Amino acid sequence: MKVSRYKKEDSITYALGATVVMEFLINRPEQVEGVILHPKFDSEDTIRKIEDITKRYSIPVTTEEKAFNILSQKENCFVIGVIRKVKGEIEEGNHVVLVNPSNAGNFGTIVRSCAGFGIKQIAVIPPAVDHFDPKTVRASMGAVSRVNIEVFPSFEDYSRKFPGNNYYPFMLDGSVLLQKTEIKEPCSLIFGNEATGLPEEFSKIGQPVRIEHTDNIDSLNLPIAASIALYEATKGVFG
Repeated sequence: MKVSRYKKEDSITYALGATVVMEFLINRPEQVEGVILHPKFDSEDTIRKIEDITKRYSIPVTTEEKAFNILSQKENCFVIGVIRKVKGEIEEGNHVVLVNPSNAGNFGTIVRSCAGFGIKQIAVIPPAVDHFDPKTVRASMGAVSRVNIEVFPSFEDYSRKFPGNNYYPFMLDGSVLLQKTEIKEPCSLIFGNEATGLPEEFSKIGQPVRIEHTDNIDSLNLPIAASIALYEATKGVFG
């Protein structure tokens, strides 16, 4: 199966690792164009599960080493999925909105937290990291196959599509503590860039929120802040 180093303009991306590939085979098999096994991969149970699904959906499977030399030098990567990109469109409901996210690993971690807490609609405001990047896909542990991600030209475009949502921008100087905020559905949890946060104009949008912490740090890591917010927004569901 022919592969090449990933480029943003490609029509396909790659899922690296058995767990990540299985997530796509289970959740979005229609997007899997092929599966590549490393010759040294010897997990019979996983291979059987992969073969069961790929046969059901007529997905080609090959065994070769060259693809791994091109796409992954990690010793623990023994399965590659060739994934067709599909333009995402989010639905009404609770959303996470990421404004100018720039780190693939952080993006993937947030996607995994979103899937874990049941908010599966993610809006992205560019400039932004490529959410199809294999690094993002792997950082999410394949959770990108469980969520919908839509890129909007601007926050104004997003808000025009979902005017009925309750907006909660998370800012260092947010006027209300998260612990004292009643997050009403449908909600939009809005987060800014890892380095700069949200632009000042977001302080005039919805209910600006801050997560209180000690002065031992200047701010929380973005995926941690997003996970805390997701927990607070959904704790009634799991309580």
